[in-house]
Amino acid sequence: MTQQAPANPLPPILLRARDGLILHQTLYVAAKLGVADQLEGGWCSAAQLAQRLEVNEDALYRTLRLLASQGIFEENNTRCFRNNEVSNFLRTGVPGSVRSLFLFWGSDFHYPSFGKIMHSIKTGESSRTLLSGTNGFEHLRSDPEQARIFDDAMTNMSQLVGPAIAAAYDFGSWGSLMDVGGGNGILLSHILRAHPTLRGVLADQEHVLARAREHCFLAGDLASRTTMEPCNFFEHVPPGCQAYVMKSVIHDWDDDQAKIILTNCRKAIPAYGALLLVEWDLFGENVPSNGKFIDIVMLILTGGRERSVDEYRDLLASTGFRLNRVVPTAAQFAVIEALPV
Repeated sequence: MTQQAPANPLPPILLRARDGLILHQTLYVAAKLGVADQLEGGWCSAAQLAQRLEVNEDALYRTLRLLASQGIFEENNTRCFRNNEVSNFLRTGVPGSVRSLFLFWGSDFHYPSFGKIMHSIKTGESSRTLLSGTNGFEHLRSDPEQARIFDDAMTNMSQLVGPAIAAAYDFGSWGSLMDVGGGNGILLSHILRAHPTLRGVLADQEHVLARAREHCFLAGDLASRTTMEPCNFFEHVPPGCQAYVMKSVIHDWDDDQAKIILTNCRKAIPAYGALLLVEWDLFGENVPSNGKFIDIVMLILTGGRERSVDEYRDLLASTGFRLNRVVPTAAQFAVIEALPV
């Protein structure tokens, strides 16, 4: 009688974690090379792709073979590949594209920082700062190419989650809304389209507003309801609106820095107004959430953090606000409504 091999006692999730690292980096390669764009016309051999992309044919074939085995791209028996439903989202400019996210996640700004994660765990400090000598945002200001990659990725994320955020909360009830640190204005554009009586103000640093004008997310039919205001939220937040929204701003900073931003918001917000923080929902203990992943990203890249509802309640109370309610969205973000006290 053949003796059966003992079952592997190692939980599969631990091995999948290793696979996830490899898959992540091969997706970065595909995004960086623009493979999905190259396959827009249909089947193409690995040899043809390698020639066009000026890379090693065998290495490219093995990379795409792995991705196809995971349901990303499709391979036939002649070493040819084509896009499938999943890899289409790696194409440039298509609705729902995530190409810019993988370009950022595999970039020299993002990926090497995770190799120094132990520094962050030992010290509680950003390993990005260890590598570059400056915090993440200072580093981006000194590196225009990395800043562009970051900007594209953040725009991509807001494009993906914007409709769900705009639909979850009645922004229109406030009449006027300032998006503080709103970047290219993509979230504000979704909110304004979902709430046609709302007036919007995009507030950010001058060079960010210049990029926003180039992107034109707030142009066309939104132009008559939108203005732009220069703003450095560590120094001053412009008055003039009833409600103020900040998406993924407070999570970038530690408590001391967050308090400076919130205090400046409190100075601008009228007694009958509101502060609306759009941040990742952590959910409860032992419950998976994107927010728990992003929390580690914040630790490593910026020294910031995701916060629980109780932590936001305390943070807001220390800066002149009362947490009034938390509105969940379909995108795992929550809208935290805070009222002045």
